[in-house]
Amino acid sequence: MGRQAREKQARRADAHAAAAVWQPPETAVARWRRRLLPAWPGLHAWLFDPQPIARLCTVRILVPLAILGFMSSRLVHADHWIGSAGFHVPNLGHDDYRQPIYVPPLPNGLAWTVAVLTVASGLAVAAGLLTRGSSALFAALLLFLALADRLAAFTVSKLGAVLALALAFTPCGANASLDSWLRRRDASATPPPKLVSGGNVRFFQILLAVMYCATGVGKARGDWLERNDVIFTNLHDSYQTAISYFLSSHIPAAGCTAFQWLVLTLELGAPLWFALPLTRLPAVVLLLGMHAVIGLSFGPVVWFAIMMASLLIGCFAPAPLLERALRL
Repeated sequence: MGRQAREKQARRADAHAAAAVWQPPETAVARWRRRLLPAWPGLHAWLFDPQPIARLCTVRILVPLAILGFMSSRLVHADHWIGSAGFHVPNLGHDDYRQPIYVPPLPNGLAWTVAVLTVASGLAVAAGLLTRGSSALFAALLLFLALADRLAAFTVSKLGAVLALALAFTPCGANASLDSWLRRRDASATPPPKLVSGGNVRFFQILLAVMYCATGVGKARGDWLERNDVIFTNLHDSYQTAISYFLSSHIPAAGCTAFQWLVLTLELGAPLWFALPLTRLPAVVLLLGMHAVIGLSFGPVVWFAIMMASLLIGCFAPAPLLERALRL
């Protein structure tokens, strides 16, 4: 039996023996899962076997901070952004995909209240304070802000609400959090869990792999297979920074083409690279490098790059490193 197989077997044995493992009560979904999935025992084990809670904690800490970083330039001007002091797109008064719902500007005092609550709930999620409630509130506020500011809604605005809502349905605050610290002060409390039901982690892993693959498909259906200068032209776009100017001035055209094909290969094959143990760590390192280049070279996209890198680290970085960083 190989080392990885022995480690997996030991982890499963520890998971079933540990009393601190969080086990949700059986719900209608759990009963459906139990009846349907025995036909694919391997799939059932992959989806629901216990996973390190360190992955959830890493996502809970890093992702809200990246979202707040993106929102910071808007939140400091809340009265002009979502309040009545600034310009707002008028109500089109008819069904239009560009305005699926009209959100009128708020009174300035209420706009500042929304801004303060957004910052407070996001920081509470990162700190793990009243984690389920703060995650749900953060998700609701992010959804409202994305609808209220259709002109500037970005991937971070839209995806952030989904991630915050997903965190609200997980026990991400059960360890490495203020909630767990307060709970430990009670002498009769059980130790914080180090493992959680696998579905809590698999959701974020599958979401990330699908996002990368879908992005690669979009590139392939565009002009990435037809032209070799896509990266080179992007470096000269309106998001250009001093670093992208330096890169475009010093990297030969062949280097930009090689980077273009590397990005396309990484994204299209992401589900495979993440699924295979031998390619998982190299894929994580290369994708982190890709996000570093994107964040440094394309100005405002830096917060999106940080959010994606945070998800990547939480989902697929080696669990022992995450546990050591969080002191679990």
